[in-house]
Order: sequence, then structure tokens, then C-alpha cells
Amino acid sequence: MYHGRTVTLVIPALDEEASISDVLDGVDRSLVDTIIVADNGSTDSTAERARAHGAVVVREARRGYGSACLTALREVADHDIFVFMDADGSDDPTEIDRLLDALRQNDADIVIGSRVLGNAEPGALTPIQRFGNALTCTLVRWFWGVRYTDLGPFRAVRAAALRRLDMRDPDFGWTIEMQVKAAQHGMKVVEVPVSYRVRRAGRSKVSGTLSGSWNAGRRILGYVLSAKLRGDRRS
Repeated sequence: MYHGRTVTLVIPALDEEASISDVLDGVDRSLVDTIIVADNGSTDSTAERARAHGAVVVREARRGYGSACLTALREVADHDIFVFMDADGSDDPTEIDRLLDALRQNDADIVIGSRVLGNAEPGALTPIQRFGNALTCTLVRWFWGVRYTDLGPFRAVRAAALRRLDMRDPDFGWTIEMQVKAAQHGMKVVEVPVSYRVRRAGRSKVSGTLSGSWNAGRRILGYVLSAKLRGDRRS
């Protein structure tokens, strides 16, 4: 529990047996009440290792980052704060307190861990990721007047804000959906610098292949443009 608030950590995971144990062991359990690993169809021992290290494991057979997150959220509906991070070891679980502190001290609705403002290890962010981040954040600033530096997955959100956001995207548009809707609703969003580490094992589901990078980028930019068009039609 954090300053009287219950905290749930959501970790989507797909074939992360090499990293999930270390990720879970790095979480300060005095801050986090419940850890939910959303197994997105792993064929290795990700789920078994997650359970052995104290996580609640839920399974979502439909592949997709957003699908995994939405399934995890249905498991715990009554907590006050939700923290999201990746299972591959690139996010540093010891920095969860940074997000929670920023949420409380700034009375924010959402805190995004910015890899751009923080310390990304050499090679952790590919040139494609950096370009895509910069382009998407620029479009959001042009369309809605809100400045972001990153679309990083490491973030903390108040439960009340999540309910207002009514998250829907089942794939890699999840993070940008949250940020665009927050801008549209006038929510208070704060960025804090976070570390970003080179994956310790395996290959990124997004940046590890050209097809993965292309599909994720297409989905993210497509969401931004379609949200802008929908808004223009209503105005």
C-alpha cells in the first residue's frame, strides 16, 4: 500500500521466462499490493515462474498488448492505482516509487515514465522507436496542444482516471490511446525520467523485427490520426 492507496502492478507477458523472475523480485512489495501477470499466450514457463514469485497470473489467449492489459484490469477492479510495466526486464521495477511519488505530489491522473527524459542504455531504444516516438508526440502536440516526450509502457494511473478513459485498444495502440484520451479529457499527465535497459534475453515483440516495428508504428499513428478525424467530425 502506498500512502493509504492500494496499488496493482500489471505486467503483460509473452514468452518471458528468462526475465520475469528477476522483474518480480525487483518489485518493492511494501508499495505494491497485487501483481498481475497477464500471460498473453506464452509457450514457455512464464506463467509458472510468475506464480512462483508471487504474482497472480491471468491468461489472455488473444494476442495483443492491450488485450493483456484489459484482462488484467478485470481481475482487480477496486484498487486505487494501477502501474503498468513490461516483463522483459527493460523497465526497472525499483523505480515504481518514482511514478507513485509523482502521482501523489503533483495530484496527477497519470504519470508516464519517460525513457527520453531518463537514462536509456545504448541500444535500448532503436532509431525506429525514437523516430516513431518523436513523430507521434509531435502530432499529439499539434492536434491537442499537449506535450509528451515518450509513449513508454512504464506508467501509473489512478483508477478513477482509467474509468474515465474507457480503454479499448487491444493491441499496440494501448499506450497512445491512453495519452490521447487523457489530452482530450483535460487530465493532468506528468512525465518523470526513468531508466530503460537493453533486454537481457529474448527479442522485443515490437522492435525486434521490421514487421513488428512496422505493425506497431502503423497502429499507433493510425490511432492518432483517426482520433483527430473523429474529433473534427464532431466539432
